[in-house]
Amino acid sequence: MADEGLLKWTVIVLTCQHKDSVYAFQRELEVRQKRGVLPADALLLTVPDPNARLGSGGATLNALLVAAEHLSARAGYSVVNADVLDEAHILILHTGRDFPWDGCSRAFCWMPVQRSDAVEGAVCCLDLLLDCLSTKICAGSPPGVWVCGTDMILNIPTRQLFSWDGFSGVQVVALPSDACFAVNHGVYLTDAENRVCNIIYKGSKEKISLAALPDGKVPLVSGPVFFSRAVAEKLLQTHVTSPLDGCTYLGMDSGAPPLEVNTHNIVFFLRFSDPPLTFLALLQISLFLDILVCLCSDLTEHEFINGERAGCTSPSGPQGAVVRSGRAVLWRTLRGASISILYIPEGRYDYLTQSGREHVVRLTESGSETIIRSHIQDVQSVSEGSRVINSVLEGDVRVSAGAVVQHCHLQGPVQVNSGCLLSGLDLTSSSCIQRLPLSSDIIVQGHRVMLGELKLTVYTAFGAHDNLEVNADDVTASFLNQKWSEFYSRTGIQALDLWGPARTESCCLLDARLFPVFMPRSGPVGLEGVCWLLGGAGGLDSWKEAWRLSLRDILILTDQQTELRWREELFFSVGRRRAVDTLQGHTDLNLLPFFRAAALSGQQEALLQALDSVAANSSGDLGVAARCLACIADVLGCLAGEGKGGLRSGPAANPSWAPAFKLLEDGNLNAGVQELANQRKHWLSRPDLLVRAARHYEGAGQILLRKAVMSARQFVFIGQGEMPPMGEWQEVECPARLDLSGGWSDTPPIAFEHGGLVVNVAIKVDGRRPIGARVRRVPKPHLLLVSTSGEPSCSFSTETLCEELTDLEDYCQPHAPGALLKAVCVCSDLVCVSSPVSLKEQLLQRWGGGLEIHSCSSLPHGSGLGTSSILAGAALAAVYRCTGRSFDTNSLIHDVLYLEQILTTGGGWQDQVGGLFGGVKLAQSAAQLPLRVEVEQLSLTQDFLSVLQQHLLLVYTGKTRLARNLLQDVVRSWYARLPSIVQNAEQLVTNAEECAEACREGSILRLGECMDTYWQQKKLMAPGCEPAAVRSMMNALQPLSLGQSLAGAGGGGFLFLLTREPQQKETVTEILTNIQGIGSFSVHSVDLDMDGISVIQKSSEHPEQHKSDCLK
Repeated sequence: MADEGLLKWTVIVLTCQHKDSVYAFQRELEVRQKRGVLPADALLLTVPDPNARLGSGGATLNALLVAAEHLSARAGYSVVNADVLDEAHILILHTGRDFPWDGCSRAFCWMPVQRSDAVEGAVCCLDLLLDCLSTKICAGSPPGVWVCGTDMILNIPTRQLFSWDGFSGVQVVALPSDACFAVNHGVYLTDAENRVCNIIYKGSKEKISLAALPDGKVPLVSGPVFFSRAVAEKLLQTHVTSPLDGCTYLGMDSGAPPLEVNTHNIVFFLRFSDPPLTFLALLQISLFLDILVCLCSDLTEHEFINGERAGCTSPSGPQGAVVRSGRAVLWRTLRGASISILYIPEGRYDYLTQSGREHVVRLTESGSETIIRSHIQDVQSVSEGSRVINSVLEGDVRVSAGAVVQHCHLQGPVQVNSGCLLSGLDLTSSSCIQRLPLSSDIIVQGHRVMLGELKLTVYTAFGAHDNLEVNADDVTASFLNQKWSEFYSRTGIQALDLWGPARTESCCLLDARLFPVFMPRSGPVGLEGVCWLLGGAGGLDSWKEAWRLSLRDILILTDQQTELRWREELFFSVGRRRAVDTLQGHTDLNLLPFFRAAALSGQQEALLQALDSVAANSSGDLGVAARCLACIADVLGCLAGEGKGGLRSGPAANPSWAPAFKLLEDGNLNAGVQELANQRKHWLSRPDLLVRAARHYEGAGQILLRKAVMSARQFVFIGQGEMPPMGEWQEVECPARLDLSGGWSDTPPIAFEHGGLVVNVAIKVDGRRPIGARVRRVPKPHLLLVSTSGEPSCSFSTETLCEELTDLEDYCQPHAPGALLKAVCVCSDLVCVSSPVSLKEQLLQRWGGGLEIHSCSSLPHGSGLGTSSILAGAALAAVYRCTGRSFDTNSLIHDVLYLEQILTTGGGWQDQVGGLFGGVKLAQSAAQLPLRVEVEQLSLTQDFLSVLQQHLLLVYTGKTRLARNLLQDVVRSWYARLPSIVQNAEQLVTNAEECAEACREGSILRLGECMDTYWQQKKLMAPGCEPAAVRSMMNALQPLSLGQSLAGAGGGGFLFLLTREPQQKETVTEILTNIQGIGSFSVHSVDLDMDGISVIQKSSEHPEQHKSDCLK
């Protein structure tokens, strides 16, 4: 709700006619607030009507009183104070009458819509209405009270721009309608200045047509009404005046006399043959036909107070005096306030009628997706044009076009024909459904009801074309889409059985006691009671013996808490099943919204167990297991809460988790996952512990990821030859690499889950190869490891002497002294660290002595030019040559991948490809394990290569950042399958293909465009990789560049640019010199290196005379 286009509500009040609905509906509102659908600081109130048949006006007055009372208490007042309305934005929503096709009211009727919210959840009519009101209709309105029903769906294409400056009075919202439709509703009669003159309710077509606007449509009474702060205060004042005080809970609690009106309340509890009961109803006040009509200019006081209005209590009937008195209070209090109309010609109004057919059509035509929050074993059995909503379908469940299945758990074989609606059926009803003679256009529902202390599921069946409210004697009356006479003839049922002896005008289908609930001798009746009505097994005698309910009874007795809980259980069952399918099927569904929903609703335990199971049983695909552990880390992070418990990135070496890590390292996946789960139980009590546990799960996932990537070693082929003489140096030198496009797609797990493709080029910096290594055998059985960094004029070296195997044990700790070269020793099988044979003996036995290994790089740390990976490749190559072993460059590529896994730095494969292969390359890996890299050296014209070299420049930004810091965030985002990251990974590959094509075409302009696109993709993949100083540099260089990007992961290091004109080093230097606040920088020339890794044999006598450029 942070968007400025949203109205931030102070109070949201939901009224309901049944007192038992309060707790269920309140929880639904609170769940939406937790999900971020409603403002976090909004006061949420669910208010029952003080009594039945209160009317929308009475319910509004009662809700306004409750809202003002809560705001007054918040403000510290001891009585209701209208001052609390000064800055309040209050929304009152009425749930209205029962809805035959959803026992939880129209408001909580699920719609076939899926939204990309941060927290996954249902989209009900209420949610669509809230979104429409908050973003399209009410946005920008001043403090006041909005009132709206929830019995319709409003479709408003764009936000309505309305000037609220100085507004005072009442504003009603109207949508266009044809007169034919409006005769069953209401319309506003307006004047030329958009003021409302009258409201015509259920008038004749001729009368309705009087309200027609210039577009030929009539302005339909469409729900939303706004009361300015001043009018809202006047309305609030009426709660202390008789007889309107009887409309509020406060009046009822104070003993205000009710108006006695005989009404029918057909609630039967076990004794169904009793005649209908009567009860006392309070004065009915209509929002539209009393409160708003009071303000309309065409009515006089006499007409308002004494007029007969459809749907309202008659002012001339038995209780006419009280009705007239209530209207007089409204006239005295509210008259004089202006009432105007906001007409939205492009809007659409969809009222949720009692028609089953209309509801089925509405569901099948809303939204664009067939499967909504559902898990279906055989997706091909669900036809396009059908809808499956919040359901689990197992086995052969066939859903025809035009059919709807919602809130069901079904086991096939089941055939759902066109026009049918199945709702609320659980797994136990599947055997009966399988035998049902279910024709088209049939609605079968399961209702969870409360009969005293007895909780039951009651089943109903109707025809979609049945009219629920027409009298049974009407020629159009039907049941199960057949005339009553046909039904009586087929079943032997008589009208007396359905409505009793005292037949009245209420002898309609809604009140027909058709549906068996309880057998006195055998207990609850299941779906089989409905089967007989549909033509299945059963008989008249057992039907008559059963206690039965009508649909109206069932709706009144519906246990909405249990009903909503059933839907919630289905929702989370679906989510867990979908998560398992996503992981095992290697699909790119973002599971984070579901994880957040599970955490907010306390459903995490079953989810964690499901993820544990998938991980433990994925030994054949460690990539799946690694993603599962990352998902568990996300669930733990969600449980901690957004921004609570500390940063997700952090250490993961607590001794408590060491046994689990050891099991995973040893390849015992099942036991390792179980040990992780055992340890997890001790870390769930506080946000900080949850975050730390999440870090350790990510650490465990990294172990499995490393093992998955290590599969690349099967593509390393090392031959055996003669060792060179003792003391002879074996020296190699390598270029750096520039990544022209596709980087990040080479990073595991993206590289083997999505597939990677990179275009890069080998380069010399200022005419020199900046990376190298040299190795020689020495007589003394030890390992001397020497690392040299920096420019020759200011380089520094570190020496690490290894004389015992224990000196090598920290090869897997990247920051340990000589860690990279130690990893080279392990990876190249110079020695076996876990062997019982000592280091000295191993060296003497295998190589006749020790080795001296030197590495060097003239590039700064964190350069972004692939230094560490290329350096590893160079050192491996020198060691292999020194020990008499042969290799090819492709083997080195995969060997470096393996080395970086045992070093635990991770990373992708593009760096070593760029520095070990010469020229411009296109390298790729398929979406599969084992991870294999294939390299194509592009055959480009000499003219293009020459132009490319003249237009490429490097700028050292003076900023350094470790790729590892970015890597963890990217991998976490990829595992979560954030849609932006998944889309970006695809675009990285696409752009790399276009980049390769640009090089083949020799188009330097198109290459520059690809580079610019690539930089935008990098920033999306790793937000924060563009420091402010770098942004200033790039902005300044934009006019003279065709394309530019930070090298590697970004965050600092080298910036490379493709200039519009050749030889622009001096110009670039001059531009950057004039920028303040960017710190030190340097500009470097680029030469393309067509050879890649080069091996130079050196003599043992005078090695210093033959050092490569890097080592000088």
